[in-house]
Amino acid sequence: MRLTMWASELASECLSRPLPRRLTHVLGVRERLSQTKDLFSADEADLLAAAGLVHDIGYAERLAVTGLHALDGARYLREVEAPERLCALVAHHSAAYLEAGLRGLGDELAEWADERTPLRDALWWADMTTSPDGEVVTFEERAAEIQQRYGPDDVVSTFIQLARPELAGAVERTEARLRAAGIDYV
Repeated sequence: MRLTMWASELASECLSRPLPRRLTHVLGVRERLSQTKDLFSADEADLLAAAGLVHDIGYAERLAVTGLHALDGARYLREVEAPERLCALVAHHSAAYLEAGLRGLGDELAEWADERTPLRDALWWADMTTSPDGEVVTFEERAAEIQQRYGPDDVVSTFIQLARPELAGAVERTEARLRAAGIDYV
């Protein structure tokens, strides 16, 4: 819980004034992740909640350096001495390696390993089933919203098309884990 509280303050500091809608999204992601807490140990649930809160801080203008928010957020987290695993989860959230490749930043993102665990899948699930307004949506609705928001010629639209199978897989695996545990996640 300590890491979650720290992450909540950091997300608010980085996003509340310049990007209030982005803050609403990360708060929604954090709320969505609360449904997964029984799938993980207390420490992992704390780490996951923290990751949900800070996964998009790289969008903050003062942190945006490369144009890849996952990379910029992870680098900032490292600067403020966040746990390395938190940095890695942020760096690789929602198949960021594909966007990194499109932007020529794959080698830079490789500073962190993608852990490919149920915990990582849960972060992707929450991000990909939470709207910019913090509401629960389907993966298909979220993917369509991202493409509409960025437009057909943006690198993010290309990325989301490339990432669809991998993102859908993380969503499906997480929902299967939730169902198996008897957790109502809708």
